[in-house]
Amino acid sequence: MRISRLFVAHDLAENSLVTLELDAAHYLRNVLRLKKGYLLTVFNGNGGEYSATVEGIHRKAVRLQIGEWHDVSLESALTIELGLSVSRGERMDVAIQKATELGVAVITPVITQHCVVKLTDERRLQRHQHWQNIVYRACEQCGRNVPPIVNITADLAQWLESDLPPSRIIFEPDRADTLKTYPQPEESVVVLIGPEGGFAEQEVATAQQAGFTALGFGPRVVRNETAAIAAIAAMQVLWGDMG
Repeated sequence: MRISRLFVAHDLAENSLVTLELDAAHYLRNVLRLKKGYLLTVFNGNGGEYSATVEGIHRKAVRLQIGEWHDVSLESALTIELGLSVSRGERMDVAIQKATELGVAVITPVITQHCVVKLTDERRLQRHQHWQNIVYRACEQCGRNVPPIVNITADLAQWLESDLPPSRIIFEPDRADTLKTYPQPEESVVVLIGPEGGFAEQEVATAQQAGFTALGFGPRVVRNETAAIAAIAAMQVLWGDMG
């Protein structure tokens, strides 16, 4: 039987007891349907993972007995940062989920001129928590013990002025150069993916002024979630841990 994996936002130590409440307890009890005595693996994002046993299940809480720590890391030697234009609903969720599975290290949702989604400050915080939970579930599924950083949604101009890796890529239609012609990054790379309607010309110019190189993405027009997934996979094949 496959042992379930669970992210827990707690300090963890061998031979300790941890009590999970609210959403975490509901997830164990009603979604995974774990019973007393079941084995699972837990991690808290600080590196490595722990064996654990369900020690007690109550209506509003689940208690875990934490066992041995294991030094397991599936992180890529290539640090990939993703600037992803915000798209509607499930498309954004899928892009963040798959980017996590493919090993991205940092995700920043960005608002661009042609984004169809408009977010108030309150909505940005709500979306951030929602996307953070998607990242945790994706890590549980794919085996990662260090979830990628998910930043609060930023306006594109604000994000371009932040501290980004020196290797910077933006994808644009009809560009002759591709990832195959781009010099291999030393340790990290940032990729910027546009919205369904594409970037405005001024946005591309501003990104290039900020050190981004515009690359083509093949002959077909793809959705932004497809572009994010394909770009990360291609970089992992060329420069990362999928080559």
